[in-house]
Amino acid sequence: MENTLHEKVSQDILLKAYNHMMLAKAMADIYEENRNVCKYVHSTSRGHEAIQLATAYQLTKEDWVSPYYRDESILLGIGFEPYQLMLQLLAKADDPFSGGRSYYSHPSSRNPAMPKIIHQSSATGMQTIPTTGVAQGIKYIQDFNLEQFENNPVVVCSLGDNSVTEGEVSEALQFAALHQLPIIFLVQDNEWGISVTKDEARTCDAYDFVGGFTGLGRMRVDGTDFVQSFEVMKKAVDFVREERKPLVVCAKTVLIGHHTSGVRREFYRDEDDLTKHRAKDPGEILRNQLLESGTDEELLKQITKKARLQAEEAFDRAQKAEDPKPETVMQHIFAPTPITEEVGTREPEGGEKIVMVDAAIHAIQEIMWKHPEALLYGQDVGERIGGVFRETVTLGKKFGSKRVFNTAIQEAYIIGSTTGMSAVGLKPIVEVQFADYIYPGINQLITEISKSNYLSNGKFPVSNIIRVPIGAYGGGGPYHSGSVESILANIKGIKIAYPSNAADFKGLLKAAYYDPNPVVMLEHKGLYWSKVPGTEDAKTIEPAEDYILPFGKGKIIIEADQNEVEKGRSLVVITYGMGVYWAKEAVKSFNGKVEVIDLRTLIPLDEELVFERVKAHGKCIVLTEEQLNNSFAEAFAHRISKNCFRYLDAPVETMGSLDTPAVPINLVLEKEMLPNAEKLAAKIEEMLKY
Repeated sequence: MENTLHEKVSQDILLKAYNHMMLAKAMADIYEENRNVCKYVHSTSRGHEAIQLATAYQLTKEDWVSPYYRDESILLGIGFEPYQLMLQLLAKADDPFSGGRSYYSHPSSRNPAMPKIIHQSSATGMQTIPTTGVAQGIKYIQDFNLEQFENNPVVVCSLGDNSVTEGEVSEALQFAALHQLPIIFLVQDNEWGISVTKDEARTCDAYDFVGGFTGLGRMRVDGTDFVQSFEVMKKAVDFVREERKPLVVCAKTVLIGHHTSGVRREFYRDEDDLTKHRAKDPGEILRNQLLESGTDEELLKQITKKARLQAEEAFDRAQKAEDPKPETVMQHIFAPTPITEEVGTREPEGGEKIVMVDAAIHAIQEIMWKHPEALLYGQDVGERIGGVFRETVTLGKKFGSKRVFNTAIQEAYIIGSTTGMSAVGLKPIVEVQFADYIYPGINQLITEISKSNYLSNGKFPVSNIIRVPIGAYGGGGPYHSGSVESILANIKGIKIAYPSNAADFKGLLKAAYYDPNPVVMLEHKGLYWSKVPGTEDAKTIEPAEDYILPFGKGKIIIEADQNEVEKGRSLVVITYGMGVYWAKEAVKSFNGKVEVIDLRTLIPLDEELVFERVKAHGKCIVLTEEQLNNSFAEAFAHRISKNCFRYLDAPVETMGSLDTPAVPINLVLEKEMLPNAEKLAAKIEEMLKY
């Protein structure tokens, strides 16, 4: 036994693993003994230690790993100390991962001496897409030789077996297999999903499930046996490091502890189940193997004792550590952007007018010529047609299929992969074909992207641009005409642009590129080509390449006559997107009595300009294309009322679409539902009577 064991794994590694297992056990025991102190919900790795440590020991500082919430042994194995983990357990200010903002074993790290860890949420399985995005980014970096590595980086995504039933996991597996990415999906199967058993949740385990993904290798291992796990994970990591192909490793584990401290084992597990799982305790298995191979029992006792003392000392220190200061609660919502002022030439001498769609194409082209880290992907954006609105035409031919390429219909992957791409230093520009189809990607946008900078304590802002064609444009119907800005504006941690003309579009897209935060560009389909009657002004002289328009700067596009303002006979319309053109048409008959402001961006919002102008006029309409009830427009109208109340001559009014569930396809019904210049003019006339 001694020779066989040591031929596979060295004595030093075996003892190192045993020490880490005893640390993990001691930590779990201490947390259980101090339930009144450990008041925040947490989970431990008890029963999973062997496969987690076997994985951690293979990784280098150039690798990336995404542990899930039961993976504290991975964290111990790559070099984090119990004290550091306990700072997060107790939500202390010096928690190295989130600064006291996230749960235990929700890591994020850019430590240069360790494998890197992006932020990931508690949503089971959702880390697969961002982590596959890391692997996608590494492949891109190596394809274009943008960075040199000592060894080919490997990416590991860890998840529980029940989470494999999530649809987004399949999107990640599909993309990794199709593009042959250097990633290992480590699936730890303890047969439980909270109180849901494997028999209630799935027809097969992950190994059998992934058999249908061509190009995706798979391996099985007893994840409670450290020696077997170490051998399998070494083969897996070596394979991916050398072959640059994806693998799924299915590790059978046991659940010795609770699902979490909030869902305790006695709530849902009987004694027979607990006995079965305890019989496969990885620490006991390794201890018996070491004893059989000739290791001194006293040495193992000393390791166990020292581990308990180390964990106790760390827990005592962590309890005494300071809590976060209340004033830090608003830090890291956004990363600071260098783009704060309008710069460059907006109207070059002798410049020609272009349509809005060309402004986007030209801006992206200029960015991609200058920045090799920029790439563009999404549905139908590749060379063949260049987008269903021809909004990326010519880009595929100019930059090639590795920088501009089609994806499957995978909105979650398109959006969520930008998290990983951004983490490795790339700037993904991605496109969702219609705003109506952004909903499958909303989960990634909310759970992963919007929270990444905040919950990583500023380490991982997600720098991306998500292009979303939006709005009604004449018979597009219920699934190609919708507006979604209110849903997006409710997501804290993302920025939203909504340009109404070519010059603003180009300037804002450039600002979005240099902004380190996630940006959604809402692009009205009816303005792309100025084919909708009355939108000719969406064509503008093309700004120079150096033109950049910062977010949060609204613009007065029609000024009211100052005499009318001073006499209290004026009104201001606040709008954006197509609303700009309804407003421009509507105000023609009011002889200088109406001012129009184009917001240009919705987050951040130029409240300073709006409040100043509302106070000057005393009357205000907030105009939107969206259905009105519970909308962004109504919420903004409330803030205007609150901040300008003393200056108002009438209630702040809102105007938008009728509250139908969708935009009907029939043109007569669509017209009845939507706002227009005629309806707005009637509202203005009514308000000017106050």
